Amino acid sequence: MAAVTEKLHKVLAQAGLGSRREMEQWIVQGRVRVNGQVARLGDRVDAKARISVDGRPVLSSALSATPRRVIAYHKPLGELVTRHDPEGRRTVFQRLPKVQGGRWIAVGRLDINTGGLLLVTTDGELANRLMHPRHELERDYAVRVYGRVDEAVCQKLLAGVDLEDGRAAFESIVPVDSGRAANEWYRVRLLEGRNRLVRRLWESQGLQVSRLMRVRYGPVELPAGLREGRFEELPSAAVRQLAERVGLAETKARQPSRRPAGKRPPRRPARRRP
Repeated sequence: MAAVTEKLHKVLAQAGLGSRREMEQWIVQGRVRVNGQVARLGDRVDAKARISVDGRPVLSSALSATPRRVIAYHKPLGELVTRHDPEGRRTVFQRLPKVQGGRWIAVGRLDINTGGLLLVTTDGELANRLMHPRHELERDYAVRVYGRVDEAVCQKLLAGVDLEDGRAAFESIVPVDSGRAANEWYRVRLLEGRNRLVRRLWESQGLQVSRLMRVRYGPVELPAGLREGRFEELPSAAVRQLAERVGLAETKARQPSRRPAGKRPPRRPARRRP
């Protein structure tokens, strides 16, 4: 039986190195080798292929039984969502467990002054789909606003305002701790992940965000009781639900059909001639 093969850029994406489009660019740039040879766009590989990127070996997880993994991480303020910081500041990846033959991919970013839920996965294709605007995954934030917020301001933010990179709006604004003189808490929802969008929307109305944390991404809520700097790995059912939400079915190796030993399929009765 012929060995099962898969497109190289898909294998790299499912190994957690990035999206399929990014992997195609890496191949074109000559950064990928298969069995010692520079790879070409459109190449296919099997589970025995020796794949390397920039000289580092990569496991062909797309052709193995290794399941995709997703972690819910409670990001503290002051941490960066990056792999290397020239100033030596702490990054979220320093707290995460090692991944054999792959790496963690952050689903979106939280800036240094924003805490809360950060999803990371070993599947680059899943990360890319979760971030893509066409899927319109809900992002819920708990936000403390400095200044009084009246109904007119909320209506403007729900209707949409023009920002420097286009029009944007909150999907919902729900008061959480209203009535205080200076700071009020709200739970707001976005369907996209543009840079600093929550802060910029409030700032467009002359208001300042004094505290911001993400509490939900798609169907995943920040786990209750999960302390800052800690993480929980999502169970397989939750990972499957997350993948199905963005049209990414769970891939399974084809299994040959098996028949109980010693049994043969029943014979079809012979047809009699008229």
